[in-house]
Amino acid sequence: MDLKYTEEDHAFRANARSWLASNIPTQKRPAHGKESAQFDRDWQQKLYEHGWAGVNWPKEYGGLGLSEVQQVIWYEECARAQAPHYINTTYVALMHAGPTIIACGTEEQKKFHLQKILSGQHLWCQGFSEPNAGSDLASLKAVGVVEGDYLIVNGSKTWTTDGQHADYQELLIRTTPGSERHKGLTWVICDMRTPGITVSPIKTMLGDEHVNTTFYDDVKIPLSNVVGELGKGWQTAMSTLSFERGTGFIGDQLALYERVNQAIALASKTRLEDGTLAIEDSSIAGRLALIKADTLAVRAMTFAQIAEIQQTGKPGPKGSVMKLMVTGTSKALSHLVAEILGWEFMEYDDDRNNHPWTYEYLWSWVYTIAGGTSEIQREIIADQLLLLPRAR
Repeated sequence: MDLKYTEEDHAFRANARSWLASNIPTQKRPAHGKESAQFDRDWQQKLYEHGWAGVNWPKEYGGLGLSEVQQVIWYEECARAQAPHYINTTYVALMHAGPTIIACGTEEQKKFHLQKILSGQHLWCQGFSEPNAGSDLASLKAVGVVEGDYLIVNGSKTWTTDGQHADYQELLIRTTPGSERHKGLTWVICDMRTPGITVSPIKTMLGDEHVNTTFYDDVKIPLSNVVGELGKGWQTAMSTLSFERGTGFIGDQLALYERVNQAIALASKTRLEDGTLAIEDSSIAGRLALIKADTLAVRAMTFAQIAEIQQTGKPGPKGSVMKLMVTGTSKALSHLVAEILGWEFMEYDDDRNNHPWTYEYLWSWVYTIAGGTSEIQREIIADQLLLLPRAR
């Protein structure tokens, strides 16, 4: 891969930077409820209407059809401008469902869903994890029984991010009677307005109701909503998770560099209890330097990952290395900022009327679980990259 930007890349960056400077929302994103989801819909709709949605998505499905490099440039400029990020209610639609449908869906599914995802018309949530099947996803128990042209779904899912606001769900269920583990699963599009679905919010330590438990009681889903093949949903789910751990985290990877620069600026103006500037403390300065070095490594690895995607068409297991490194670096940075700020860092309320770093600190713990725990990432690295023998 040629890491030199072309004239087209430079022009794209200049246009993106100019547009973001004039169009990012001036009001603060609401912390909770329908207002936060509407904020995300409105921002995504604005991106779509102004020609900035789906930078690397195919033109025939509403995207711009540009290169992966220009997608990275867009993420960099969004991080620089501190524009709304896809970790909110549009994330699953844009980073999970959309790419999975592009890779594995039928033409009918692509034509119906992709434009509505890009325009913010439809929000999505994920129905993978269950109360006893989180990291060990293959042990899931939610079932779908084929009756005529429908699947009748019963069971429950948990950690359904923003399920109370979603229009559709990427749902993984067991459809082959008597099947075990990875066999007999099906990835299906679930309309969240279907009778029999109950979404129960869970309040987290962040003070929000971002995640939910979802119950399914004789929920009828058309067989035409199956993505991939009936009974072969594990392969489709692995595509989804490869996007989540690969391209889905690219925005976070690049935003991390901007957060480090913000932390350095903070240390340059914040005094410790003894009156010295934090940046003058050799321990703090040294740790900031190491974290910045890690973020530069992450950026280089991001471009290497993009080169692999251009060759293979989708992310590979190296995405687990990236996810693990971003998780660890984000956590280390948040811990260091907490040390710099001291008691000021402890001020927190449910409406986020507090120091902006406090929420980042709490979210850094979520990173170690979301998208596959750090333990699972290490197992993937050992199994698929290092080819180490499995423990018996």
